[in-house]
Amino acid sequence: MREVDCIIVGGGLAGLQAAIQLGRYSAHQVLVIDAGEGRSTLCRTYHNILGFPDGVSGEELRERGRMQAERTGVSFEKDRIVKAGRHGEKIQLFGTSGSEYRSKTVLLATGLTDRVPDIPGLTPTLGRTVYVCPDCDGYEIQDQRTVLLGSGEAGANMAMILIQRTNDLLYINHEQAPISAELHRSMKEAGVRYLEAAVQEVQQIEDGHITGVLTEDGQIFESERGFIAFGGNRVHYELAEQLGAVIADNKHVKADPRSLQAANNVWIAGDLGLHAEQATVAMGEGSIAAIWIHKALQQMTKDSR
Repeated sequence: MREVDCIIVGGGLAGLQAAIQLGRYSAHQVLVIDAGEGRSTLCRTYHNILGFPDGVSGEELRERGRMQAERTGVSFEKDRIVKAGRHGEKIQLFGTSGSEYRSKTVLLATGLTDRVPDIPGLTPTLGRTVYVCPDCDGYEIQDQRTVLLGSGEAGANMAMILIQRTNDLLYINHEQAPISAELHRSMKEAGVRYLEAAVQEVQQIEDGHITGVLTEDGQIFESERGFIAFGGNRVHYELAEQLGAVIADNKHVKADPRSLQAANNVWIAGDLGLHAEQATVAMGEGSIAAIWIHKALQQMTKDSR
C-alpha cells in the first residue's frame, strides 16, 4: 500500500500538466497512475497547441510531459484504477495490479474514450488528416475535399458543422443508423452529400494522409481530409461517482467552475468535465486544479499543527 499527498489518475495532457504544476511547488508527494491509454495516445498530430505550428503528436507531448514532471520529483506508476473509496480522511484507490493506494487528495483526469469502429486504415490517419473535433481541427479541412465517417444523427449533426468549412463534404453513414427527416432536409439544403454504406477501408499514402475510402460495394470516394462522428463516446466517470461527485445526464462530471473540485478532496480536469473537449482546455484545467490542490494541502498541514 502506497500513501502520498496527491494522486493523479490519468497520465494524459490534463494529468501531466497538473503533475508539473504540483511538482514545482516542491512541497508534496505526487503520484501519477496511468494505464497508458487515452485520446492523446491516438492523436498523431495536434495542430492547435501553442508553440507547435507544424503540429506535435500526443505521444511526444506525453513523453515530454512525463520527463518534465519527473524532474520535479513526481512519481509515476503504470496501473489501471478500477475502484475508489474512503478510509477515514484518506482516499483509497485500487488497481487491476492488485495494488492499493492512499492519498490526502485526488485529481481525476480519466477523460473519455471515443467510439471508433475497427475500420482498416483509419487509426493511422487519426489526428494527421482525419479528425474528431471541429473546434480543434475544423481549420484543417478548410476548402478541402472531405469525407465524414459517422453513425446516424451524430454524424449528421457533425456534417452541419463541417459544411461551414468546406463545400465538398460527403457524409457516409457507416452504421446506417436512422436520421430524422428534418436533419436529412437540413443536410441537403446545406449541400452535404449523403451515403448509407459500410466502409471497408480508409485508403492512405505514407504518414497517415488519407486519399479516400473504399465502401463494401466496391466504390472508392476520393478525399483530402476526413472526420469521424460515431457518437456513444464513453466517459470514464465511475471513480468520480464512487467518491461522491455529481454526474450529469451525459455522464460528464460536475465540478466547481472556479476550483474544479468535484467532491471532498477530489478534483477533476480534462475531458471528464462539462466543457469543450480540447487538449489546450485540458492542460489549462490541469494547472487550475493543481493550484487548488496545493492550497488544500497547505491548509491540511496548518490544521494538523
